[in-house]
Amino acid sequence: MDRLAKRQLVSTTALVVVVAAATTLLTPERVVAETTHLADHPVYLAGVIVGLYLVRPFFAWPTMPLSAFVGFVLGVGYGFPVALMGALVTCLIPYRFALRAGEQGGMFGWLGDSGRRIIEVTGETRGVLAARLSPVPADPVSYGAGFARVSPRSFAVGTFLGEIPWVAVEVAAGASLRSLTLTGLSVDALPHVLLLSAALAVLVLAGPAYRHVTDRPGPS
Repeated sequence: MDRLAKRQLVSTTALVVVVAAATTLLTPERVVAETTHLADHPVYLAGVIVGLYLVRPFFAWPTMPLSAFVGFVLGVGYGFPVALMGALVTCLIPYRFALRAGEQGGMFGWLGDSGRRIIEVTGETRGVLAARLSPVPADPVSYGAGFARVSPRSFAVGTFLGEIPWVAVEVAAGASLRSLTLTGLSVDALPHVLLLSAALAVLVLAGPAYRHVTDRPGPS
């Protein structure tokens, strides 16, 4: 392992430790609980929502509590587009970081080359879309796309489309909490959404995977 790769490994390990400690001290559930009273103050609420989506990657929070919070305070009608755009913006932050870091080479460059080989098979937009539809956490997908040098347009389109089913269920769950009907459609639909999203991810990748396998020369 060369000096650059060792330095990247040490700095990445240190960053993971710091983020883990920060996440333990400041959980998304705690932040959401402290800000739900702002539902009657639209200006403050808008600032809190924007701020939460911007800082989320630095604490490695999942996007689900934020989408549920938006659904709780705004309802489904307004909450869904807001949460969907928030999911796109918050995923762009780790993507841009990885895109720049991958240019350094070393360990990040190796990760980028590995990811790029996968993207060359699936296609950029299709690969990101399939990853978003699968139950893989948001940040690993964003970092992977950045290291693999996926274009910003392909990343945005794949993320926007792939997050739709997840955001819809999460916002609906938050909105149902508002009316104390958590046992309603949003929760009952979650297993079906998981299965449907996984099936869609397989279908999205089926064509490229089949062409990749059939185009490979057979054994001599």
